[in-house]
Amino acid sequence: MKRKLITLIIITVFTLQLQAQRYVGGDISMLPKYEEAGVVYKDKNGATVSDPLLFFKQEGWNAMRVRLFVDPSKDADKAVCQDIDYVKKLGKRIKDAGLQLMLDFHYSDTWADPAKQWTPDAWKSLSDDQLKQKIYDYTKESLQALKDYGATPDMIQTGNEISYGMLWGTEGSSNLKKCYTNNNTNWERFTDLLKQAGKACREVCPNAKIIIHTERTTQPSVLTAIYDKMSSASVDYDIIGLSYYPAYHKDLSTLENALKSIENKAYGKDIMVVETGYSYAWALGETEYDYTKTYPYTEEGQRKFTADLVTMLNKHSSVKGLFWWWPEDNGNKNVTSGWWNAALYNHNTGQPYPAFYELKNFLNSTDISSVELSAQDDNAWYTLDGKRLIDVPSKKGLYIHKGKKVIF
Repeated sequence: MKRKLITLIIITVFTLQLQAQRYVGGDISMLPKYEEAGVVYKDKNGATVSDPLLFFKQEGWNAMRVRLFVDPSKDADKAVCQDIDYVKKLGKRIKDAGLQLMLDFHYSDTWADPAKQWTPDAWKSLSDDQLKQKIYDYTKESLQALKDYGATPDMIQTGNEISYGMLWGTEGSSNLKKCYTNNNTNWERFTDLLKQAGKACREVCPNAKIIIHTERTTQPSVLTAIYDKMSSASVDYDIIGLSYYPAYHKDLSTLENALKSIENKAYGKDIMVVETGYSYAWALGETEYDYTKTYPYTEEGQRKFTADLVTMLNKHSSVKGLFWWWPEDNGNKNVTSGWWNAALYNHNTGQPYPAFYELKNFLNSTDISSVELSAQDDNAWYTLDGKRLIDVPSKKGLYIHKGKKVIF
Protein backbone atom coordinates (compact mmCIF):
# COMPACT_ATOMS: atom_id res chain seq x y z
CA MET A 1 0.00 0.00 0.00
CA LYS A 2 2.83 2.38 0.91
CA ARG A 3 4.54 1.66 -2.43
CA LYS A 4 1.30 2.37 -4.33
CA LEU A 5 0.85 5.64 -2.43
CA ILE A 6 4.37 6.79 -3.29
CA THR A 7 3.78 5.83 -6.91
CA LEU A 8 0.56 7.86 -6.98
CA ILE A 9 2.31 10.89 -5.49
CA ILE A 10 5.14 10.68 -8.02
CA ILE A 11 2.67 10.26 -10.87
CA THR A 12 0.60 13.23 -9.70
CA VAL A 13 3.63 15.52 -9.50
CA PHE A 14 4.87 14.25 -12.86
CA THR A 15 1.47 14.84 -14.43
CA LEU A 16 1.28 18.41 -13.14
CA GLN A 17 4.76 19.10 -14.52
CA LEU A 18 3.75 17.80 -17.93
CA GLN A 19 0.59 19.89 -17.93
CA ALA A 20 2.60 23.00 -17.11
CA GLN A 21 4.74 22.34 -20.18
CA ARG A 22 1.80 22.26 -22.57
CA TYR A 23 1.07 25.13 -24.91
CA VAL A 24 -2.05 26.24 -26.70
CA GLY A 25 -2.56 29.25 -28.93
CA GLY A 26 -2.46 30.32 -32.54
CA ASP A 27 -0.44 31.76 -35.38
CA ILE A 28 -1.48 35.41 -35.10
CA SER A 29 0.96 36.81 -37.66
CA MET A 30 -1.66 39.15 -39.16
CA LEU A 31 -2.97 40.66 -35.92
CA PRO A 32 -1.22 44.07 -36.31
CA LYS A 33 -2.62 44.47 -39.83
CA TYR A 34 -6.18 43.91 -38.61
CA GLU A 35 -5.66 46.37 -35.79
CA GLU A 36 -4.25 48.97 -38.21
CA ALA A 37 -7.36 48.51 -40.38
CA GLY A 38 -9.59 49.30 -37.40
CA VAL A 39 -10.95 45.80 -36.92
CA VAL A 40 -12.70 45.45 -33.56
CA TYR A 41 -12.25 42.31 -31.47
CA LYS A 42 -14.97 41.45 -28.97
CA ASP A 43 -15.64 38.81 -26.35
CA LYS A 44 -18.52 36.34 -26.54
CA ASN A 45 -20.85 38.83 -24.86
CA GLY A 46 -20.15 41.52 -27.46
CA ALA A 47 -17.92 43.71 -25.30
CA THR A 48 -14.99 45.29 -27.14
CA VAL A 49 -11.58 43.88 -26.25
CA SER A 50 -8.93 46.57 -25.80
CA ASP A 51 -5.93 44.27 -26.25
CA PRO A 52 -6.51 40.96 -28.08
CA LEU A 53 -3.29 39.45 -26.72
CA LEU A 54 -4.33 40.01 -23.11
CA PHE A 55 -7.77 38.66 -23.99
CA PHE A 56 -6.25 35.51 -25.49
CA LYS A 57 -4.26 34.98 -22.31
CA GLN A 58 -7.30 35.68 -20.13
CA GLU A 59 -9.22 33.00 -22.02
CA GLY A 60 -6.59 30.34 -21.40
CA TRP A 61 -4.17 30.59 -24.32
CA ASN A 62 -0.51 30.69 -23.30
CA ALA A 63 1.56 30.83 -26.53
CA MET A 64 1.55 32.53 -29.92
CA ARG A 65 3.23 31.71 -33.22
CA VAL A 66 4.59 34.28 -35.69
CA ARG A 67 6.12 33.68 -39.13
CA LEU A 68 9.20 35.45 -40.50
CA PHE A 69 10.10 35.93 -44.17
CA VAL A 70 13.52 36.98 -45.45
CA ASP A 71 12.25 39.77 -47.74
CA PRO A 72 8.43 39.77 -47.96
CA SER A 73 8.47 42.94 -50.09
CA LYS A 74 9.11 40.59 -53.03
CA ASP A 75 5.58 39.14 -52.70
CA ALA A 76 2.35 40.97 -53.62
CA ASP A 77 0.29 38.83 -51.19
CA LYS A 78 -0.85 41.15 -48.40
CA ALA A 79 -0.51 38.33 -45.88
CA VAL A 80 3.21 38.04 -46.70
CA CYS A 81 4.45 41.06 -44.77
CA GLN A 82 6.32 39.72 -41.76
CA ASP A 83 9.88 41.04 -41.99
CA ILE A 84 12.19 41.27 -38.99
CA ASP A 85 10.99 44.73 -37.90
CA TYR A 86 7.36 43.58 -38.00
CA VAL A 87 8.16 40.42 -36.03
CA LYS A 88 10.22 42.28 -33.43
CA LYS A 89 7.29 44.54 -32.58
CA LEU A 90 4.69 41.79 -32.50
CA GLY A 91 7.04 39.44 -30.67
CA LYS A 92 7.66 41.99 -27.93
CA ARG A 93 3.92 42.50 -27.50
CA ILE A 94 3.49 38.74 -27.13
CA LYS A 95 6.25 38.48 -24.55
CA ASP A 96 5.07 41.58 -22.67
CA ALA A 97 1.62 40.00 -22.43
CA GLY A 98 3.18 37.07 -20.59
CA LEU A 99 2.78 34.63 -23.48
CA GLN A 100 5.32 32.22 -24.96
CA LEU A 101 6.61 33.06 -28.46
CA MET A 102 7.07 30.51 -31.24
CA LEU A 103 9.06 31.88 -34.17
CA ASP A 104 8.46 30.29 -37.57
CA PHE A 105 11.39 30.83 -39.95
CA HIS A 106 10.19 30.47 -43.55
CA TYR A 107 13.68 30.93 -45.06
CA SER A 108 12.02 32.36 -48.15
CA ASP A 109 10.63 35.63 -49.49
CA THR A 110 7.20 34.01 -49.79
CA TRP A 111 5.09 31.16 -48.41
CA ALA A 112 7.14 28.05 -47.69
CA ASP A 113 5.24 24.76 -47.64
CA PRO A 114 5.74 21.23 -49.04
CA ALA A 115 5.10 22.46 -52.61
CA LYS A 116 7.06 25.72 -52.30
CA GLN A 117 10.46 26.10 -50.70
CA TRP A 118 11.97 28.79 -52.92
CA THR A 119 15.35 30.26 -52.03
CA PRO A 120 15.22 34.00 -51.20
CA ASP A 121 16.20 36.21 -54.14
CA ALA A 122 19.22 37.58 -52.32
CA TRP A 123 20.55 34.05 -51.70
CA LYS A 124 20.02 32.48 -55.11
CA SER A 125 23.58 33.00 -56.38
CA LEU A 126 25.14 31.28 -53.35
CA SER A 127 26.78 27.88 -53.57
CA ASP A 128 25.65 25.16 -51.16
CA ASP A 129 28.58 25.87 -48.84
CA GLN A 130 27.82 29.59 -48.93
CA LEU A 131 24.16 28.87 -48.30
CA LYS A 132 25.03 26.88 -45.19
CA GLN A 133 26.95 29.86 -43.87
CA LYS A 134 24.16 32.23 -44.88
CA ILE A 135 21.42 30.34 -43.06
CA TYR A 136 23.59 30.33 -39.93
CA ASP A 137 24.33 34.06 -40.21
CA TYR A 138 20.73 35.01 -41.03
CA THR A 139 19.26 32.87 -38.24
CA LYS A 140 21.74 34.23 -35.71
CA GLU A 141 21.25 37.86 -36.77
CA SER A 142 17.46 37.53 -36.70
CA LEU A 143 17.41 35.93 -33.27
CA GLN A 144 19.84 38.48 -31.86
CA ALA A 145 17.67 41.30 -33.20
CA LEU A 146 14.63 39.79 -31.50
CA LYS A 147 16.51 39.18 -28.28
CA ASP A 148 17.86 42.75 -28.18
CA TYR A 149 14.33 44.07 -28.71
CA GLY A 150 12.88 42.07 -25.81
CA ALA A 151 11.23 39.44 -28.00
CA THR A 152 13.31 36.34 -27.33
CA PRO A 153 11.58 33.28 -28.83
CA ASP A 154 10.78 30.35 -26.57
CA MET A 155 10.32 27.95 -29.49
CA ILE A 156 11.90 28.18 -32.93
CA GLN A 157 10.89 26.46 -36.14
CA THR A 158 13.92 26.13 -38.40
CA GLY A 159 11.79 25.93 -41.52
CA ASN A 160 8.08 25.70 -42.31
CA GLU A 161 6.54 22.39 -43.48
CA ILE A 162 9.89 21.11 -44.70
CA SER A 163 8.70 17.61 -45.59
CA TYR A 164 10.71 17.71 -48.84
CA GLY A 165 13.61 19.86 -47.77
CA MET A 166 14.05 23.61 -48.09
CA LEU A 167 15.93 26.29 -50.02
CA TRP A 168 15.33 24.36 -53.24
CA GLY A 169 16.49 27.10 -55.60
CA THR A 170 14.53 29.15 -58.13
CA GLU A 171 10.97 28.33 -59.11
CA GLY A 172 10.92 26.74 -62.57
CA SER A 173 14.49 25.47 -62.34
CA SER A 174 15.22 21.98 -63.64
CA ASN A 175 17.61 21.32 -60.75
CA LEU A 176 15.59 21.92 -57.59
CA LYS A 177 17.21 20.60 -54.40
CA LYS A 178 14.23 18.56 -53.20
CA CYS A 179 14.44 15.63 -50.80
CA TYR A 180 12.48 12.37 -50.97
CA THR A 181 12.67 9.62 -48.41
CA ASN A 182 13.06 6.85 -51.01
CA ASN A 183 16.54 8.11 -51.99
CA ASN A 184 19.41 10.02 -50.41
CA THR A 185 19.71 12.83 -52.96
CA ASN A 186 20.09 16.25 -51.28
CA TRP A 187 19.58 14.89 -47.78
CA GLU A 188 23.08 15.67 -46.55
CA ARG A 189 22.69 19.20 -47.90
CA PHE A 190 19.31 19.54 -46.19
CA THR A 191 20.41 18.24 -42.79
CA ASP A 192 23.56 20.38 -42.93
CA LEU A 193 21.34 23.44 -43.42
CA LEU A 194 19.24 22.42 -40.43
CA LYS A 195 22.35 21.87 -38.32
CA GLN A 196 23.60 25.35 -39.17
CA ALA A 197 20.25 26.91 -38.34
CA GLY A 198 20.07 24.92 -35.11
CA LYS A 199 23.60 25.96 -34.16
CA ALA A 200 22.60 29.60 -34.38
CA CYS A 201 19.51 28.92 -32.25
CA ARG A 202 21.57 27.27 -29.50
CA GLU A 203 24.08 30.11 -29.47
CA VAL A 204 21.63 33.00 -29.27
CA CYS A 205 18.62 31.38 -27.55
CA PRO A 206 20.02 28.44 -25.56
CA ASN A 207 16.78 27.96 -23.62
CA ALA A 208 14.54 27.87 -26.69
CA LYS A 209 13.16 24.61 -28.07
CA ILE A 210 13.92 23.85 -31.72
CA ILE A 211 11.09 22.48 -33.87
CA ILE A 212 11.39 20.47 -37.10
CA HIS A 213 8.05 21.03 -38.84
CA THR A 214 6.60 18.60 -41.38
CA GLU A 215 3.09 17.76 -42.60
CA ARG A 216 3.04 14.22 -44.04
CA THR A 217 0.32 13.30 -41.54
CA THR A 218 -1.43 11.08 -44.08
CA GLN A 219 1.78 9.14 -44.73
CA PRO A 220 3.15 7.87 -41.39
CA SER A 221 5.89 5.82 -43.05
CA VAL A 222 7.15 8.92 -44.88
CA LEU A 223 6.80 10.97 -41.71
CA THR A 224 8.90 8.60 -39.63
CA ALA A 225 11.40 8.16 -42.47
CA ILE A 226 12.02 11.92 -42.35
CA TYR A 227 12.73 11.86 -38.63
CA ASP A 228 14.79 8.68 -38.99
CA LYS A 229 17.03 10.65 -41.34
CA MET A 230 17.19 13.48 -38.82
CA SER A 231 18.38 10.99 -36.21
CA SER A 232 20.92 9.40 -38.55
CA ALA A 233 22.37 12.82 -39.39
CA SER A 234 22.40 13.88 -35.70
CA VAL A 235 20.28 16.96 -36.33
CA ASP A 236 19.85 18.85 -33.05
CA TYR A 237 16.21 19.61 -32.25
CA ASP A 238 13.64 19.15 -29.49
CA ILE A 239 10.14 18.99 -30.96
CA ILE A 240 8.44 17.28 -33.88
CA GLY A 241 6.00 19.81 -35.34
CA LEU A 242 3.02 18.69 -37.44
CA SER A 243 0.37 20.35 -39.56
CA TYR A 244 -3.13 18.90 -39.44
CA TYR A 245 -6.07 20.23 -41.44
CA PRO A 246 -8.87 17.71 -42.09
CA ALA A 247 -9.44 19.32 -45.50
CA TYR A 248 -5.99 18.09 -46.55
CA HIS A 249 -5.02 15.46 -43.97
CA LYS A 250 -8.26 13.48 -43.55
CA ASP A 251 -9.97 12.41 -40.32
CA LEU A 252 -8.83 12.44 -36.71
CA SER A 253 -7.92 8.77 -36.83
CA THR A 254 -5.38 9.61 -39.54
CA LEU A 255 -3.71 12.11 -37.24
CA GLU A 256 -3.79 9.68 -34.33
CA ASN A 257 -2.20 6.97 -36.45
CA ALA A 258 0.60 9.39 -37.34
CA LEU A 259 1.08 10.24 -33.66
CA LYS A 260 1.28 6.57 -32.69
CA SER A 261 3.79 5.89 -35.46
CA ILE A 262 6.04 8.66 -34.18
CA GLU A 263 5.61 7.62 -30.55
CA ASN A 264 6.49 4.01 -31.34
CA LYS A 265 9.79 5.17 -32.78
CA ALA A 266 10.77 6.57 -29.37
CA TYR A 267 12.74 9.49 -30.82
CA GLY A 268 12.80 11.14 -27.41
CA LYS A 269 11.09 14.26 -28.81
CA ASP A 270 7.90 16.03 -27.84
CA ILE A 271 5.24 16.52 -30.52
CA MET A 272 3.24 19.65 -31.31
CA VAL A 273 0.43 20.31 -33.75
CA VAL A 274 1.77 23.71 -34.81
CA GLU A 275 -0.97 24.29 -37.41
CA THR A 276 -4.60 23.25 -37.48
CA GLY A 277 -7.94 24.69 -38.56
CA TYR A 278 -11.48 23.76 -39.54
CA SER A 279 -14.12 25.76 -41.37
CA TYR A 280 -17.12 27.43 -39.75
CA ALA A 281 -19.13 27.97 -42.98
CA TRP A 282 -17.41 27.25 -46.30
CA ALA A 283 -14.93 24.68 -47.53
CA LEU A 284 -11.27 25.65 -47.54
CA GLY A 285 -9.66 26.21 -50.92
CA GLU A 286 -8.56 23.02 -52.68
CA THR A 287 -10.24 20.84 -50.07
CA GLU A 288 -9.37 17.17 -50.63
CA TYR A 289 -11.36 15.51 -47.85
CA ASP A 290 -15.02 16.08 -46.96
CA TYR A 291 -15.56 15.71 -43.20
CA THR A 292 -18.94 17.43 -43.13
CA LYS A 293 -20.97 14.31 -42.29
CA THR A 294 -19.17 14.31 -38.96
CA TYR A 295 -18.47 18.02 -38.60
CA PRO A 296 -20.74 20.28 -40.70
CA TYR A 297 -19.38 23.65 -41.83
CA THR A 298 -21.15 25.49 -39.04
CA GLU A 299 -20.12 27.17 -35.82
CA GLU A 300 -21.21 24.05 -33.93
CA GLY A 301 -19.44 21.77 -36.40
CA GLN A 302 -16.21 23.72 -35.93
CA ARG A 303 -16.64 23.61 -32.16
CA LYS A 304 -17.29 19.87 -32.11
CA PHE A 305 -14.26 19.19 -34.30
CA THR A 306 -12.09 21.25 -31.97
CA ALA A 307 -13.43 19.52 -28.88
CA ASP A 308 -12.86 16.07 -30.37
CA LEU A 309 -9.37 17.03 -31.56
CA VAL A 310 -8.48 18.18 -28.05
CA THR A 311 -9.93 15.02 -26.51
CA MET A 312 -7.87 12.84 -28.83
CA LEU A 313 -4.65 14.80 -28.33
CA ASN A 314 -5.09 14.67 -24.58
CA LYS A 315 -4.71 10.89 -24.80
CA HIS A 316 -1.13 11.38 -25.96
CA SER A 317 1.31 12.55 -23.31
CA SER A 318 3.88 13.17 -26.05
CA VAL A 319 1.79 15.99 -27.56
CA LYS A 320 2.76 19.24 -25.86
CA GLY A 321 1.37 21.93 -28.15
CA LEU A 322 -1.73 22.85 -30.18
CA PHE A 323 -1.82 25.96 -32.39
CA TRP A 324 -4.69 27.19 -34.57
CA TRP A 325 -3.60 28.84 -37.81
CA TRP A 326 -4.77 32.41 -38.47
CA PRO A 327 -7.44 32.50 -35.73
CA GLU A 328 -7.48 36.32 -35.71
CA ASP A 329 -8.89 36.73 -39.25
CA ASN A 330 -11.79 39.09 -38.64
CA GLY A 331 -13.51 39.96 -41.87
CA ASN A 332 -11.68 42.95 -43.32
CA LYS A 333 -10.91 42.25 -46.98
CA ASN A 334 -8.65 45.29 -47.19
CA VAL A 335 -6.16 43.45 -45.00
CA THR A 336 -5.95 40.40 -47.26
CA SER A 337 -7.50 39.40 -50.57
CA GLY A 338 -10.13 37.25 -48.89
CA TRP A 339 -11.31 35.60 -45.70
CA TRP A 340 -9.75 32.55 -44.10
CA ASN A 341 -12.69 30.20 -43.74
CA ALA A 342 -11.21 28.50 -40.69
CA ALA A 343 -10.80 31.61 -38.55
CA LEU A 344 -12.06 31.73 -34.96
CA TYR A 345 -13.78 35.12 -35.25
CA ASN A 346 -17.18 35.91 -36.71
CA HIS A 347 -16.53 38.25 -39.62
CA ASN A 348 -19.78 40.12 -39.02
CA THR A 349 -19.88 40.51 -35.25
CA GLY A 350 -16.18 40.42 -34.29
CA GLN A 351 -16.97 37.87 -31.58
CA PRO A 352 -15.12 34.56 -31.13
CA TYR A 353 -16.71 31.38 -32.39
CA PRO A 354 -17.36 28.67 -29.77
CA ALA A 355 -14.31 26.69 -30.99
CA PHE A 356 -12.12 29.49 -29.62
CA TYR A 357 -13.07 28.49 -26.10
CA GLU A 358 -12.53 24.75 -26.67
CA LEU A 359 -8.81 25.04 -27.34
CA LYS A 360 -7.84 25.83 -23.75
CA ASN A 361 -9.09 22.39 -22.71
CA PHE A 362 -5.89 21.01 -24.21
CA LEU A 363 -4.17 22.31 -21.08
CA ASN A 364 -6.48 20.37 -18.79
CA SER A 365 -5.50 16.80 -19.61
CA THR A 366 -5.49 14.29 -16.76
CA ASP A 367 -4.93 11.30 -19.01
CA ILE A 368 -1.24 10.84 -18.20
CA SER A 369 -1.92 9.66 -14.67
CA SER A 370 -4.35 7.01 -15.89
CA VAL A 371 -1.87 5.87 -18.53
CA GLU A 372 0.88 5.57 -15.98
CA LEU A 373 -1.32 3.65 -13.56
CA SER A 374 -2.56 1.23 -16.19
CA ALA A 375 1.03 0.63 -17.27
CA GLN A 376 1.50 -1.40 -14.09
CA ASP A 377 -1.09 -3.92 -15.18
CA ASP A 378 -1.18 -4.08 -18.98
CA ASN A 379 1.32 -5.57 -21.39
CA ALA A 380 2.20 -2.31 -23.15
CA TRP A 381 5.59 -0.66 -23.29
CA TYR A 382 6.09 2.97 -22.23
CA THR A 383 8.94 5.45 -22.46
CA LEU A 384 10.11 7.00 -19.20
CA ASP A 385 8.13 10.17 -19.91
CA GLY A 386 4.86 8.24 -20.26
CA LYS A 387 4.58 7.72 -24.03
CA ARG A 388 2.77 4.47 -24.83
CA LEU A 389 4.31 2.46 -27.68
CA ILE A 390 2.07 0.53 -30.07
CA ASP A 391 4.54 -2.37 -30.17
CA VAL A 392 7.74 -3.51 -28.50
CA PRO A 393 10.46 -0.84 -28.58
CA SER A 394 12.34 -0.44 -31.86
CA LYS A 395 15.41 1.07 -30.19
CA LYS A 396 17.59 0.11 -27.25
CA GLY A 397 16.93 2.01 -24.07
CA LEU A 398 15.19 2.14 -20.70
CA TYR A 399 11.41 1.59 -20.74
CA ILE A 400 8.47 0.90 -18.43
CA HIS A 401 6.87 -2.54 -18.87
CA LYS A 402 4.31 -4.01 -16.47
CA GLY A 403 5.07 -1.33 -13.91
CA LYS A 404 8.85 -1.91 -13.91
CA LYS A 405 11.83 -0.24 -15.53
CA VAL A 406 13.26 -2.55 -18.17
CA ILE A 407 16.47 -2.24 -20.19
CA PHE A 408 15.57 -3.25 -23.74
